[in-house]
Amino acid sequence: MQDNIVGWDVGGAHLKAAWLNSNGDVLGVYQEPCPLWQGLHTLEHALANILQKLPSEIKQYYLTMTGELVDLFSSRSEGVIAIIDLIQKKLAHNCLSIYAGRLGFLSVNKINATQIDDIASANWLASASYVARQIETGIFVDVGSTTSDILLLNNAAVLAQGYTDFQRLKSSELVYTGVVRTAVMAVAQSVEFSGSQVGLMSEYFATMADVYRLTAELQEQADQTETADGAEKTIDASANRLARMIGCDLEDFSLVEWMNLASEIRKQQLNRVQQSVEMQLARLDRSENCQLIGAGVGRFLVREIAENLNLTYLEFDSFFTGGRGSEMQIADCAPAVAVAYLGCKH
Repeated sequence: MQDNIVGWDVGGAHLKAAWLNSNGDVLGVYQEPCPLWQGLHTLEHALANILQKLPSEIKQYYLTMTGELVDLFSSRSEGVIAIIDLIQKKLAHNCLSIYAGRLGFLSVNKINATQIDDIASANWLASASYVARQIETGIFVDVGSTTSDILLLNNAAVLAQGYTDFQRLKSSELVYTGVVRTAVMAVAQSVEFSGSQVGLMSEYFATMADVYRLTAELQEQADQTETADGAEKTIDASANRLARMIGCDLEDFSLVEWMNLASEIRKQQLNRVQQSVEMQLARLDRSENCQLIGAGVGRFLVREIAENLNLTYLEFDSFFTGGRGSEMQIADCAPAVAVAYLGCKH
């Protein structure tokens, strides 16, 4: 009988979990909405929902996070401590290890203040470190609901130029753009629409989820965030929110025109992520053998970038066995899967 291992990735908007056996086979992948800025009770609720779906006998839990960034906490340090404390209490389990990136895994009972910066927002390194062991040369790109991670991999190592969020924003290895929660006004300031260049309003009228509903690329199971106006997630409602971005109502133009608007906004987001991929490619002496590995619910953009740059594309899922029939796909929750695997094999 194989032991059950669970990896947790506590984000600011979602809680993700991966259930593996000790061979590294993926038995289940889960995601629950968790708007942590509203309070720790959202994390408790999401945790309880996922725990109901997991077996009662778990040998080991492994935890990584980015949720410490939300403005519920006065500092990242406060957030790290609060999240760990809550998870430990709710699991009622002594077998909890915390992923601290460069420091590896730490026993939950032996964490000190000097390790907080290594624990905070280290989930990207778990995913990238796992992939680096599987390929010779590549770029790992995880396009999620809120952010995108772009990491150069070579000779089984992650060649990250930055480690903290601040450092990674400087190096463009972290791009704060995603396919669900990102406000449209953060992606584009003007667009080509109906034969003219039109400015976009700097208002929280629409999100990128509206864009990708209109392009039919957003998976329903990944569409867990409330809309900008709290209204429904239909095509017409999404088009109406996009219409507001240029001072219009839905009926002012045809649905085809609104779909074209979505495509124009999509193009600008794609170009921003592709620029960061090209920056990492430029660090290689030779790029012809470089592979692009896609993860996250927006990895359809990574596939397109690989085609644009004539690079081989691989799915994060391809490195694992199992996962079929899960609520989410393996690549949707890459850090949770990776931290569970790295934990049970370290």
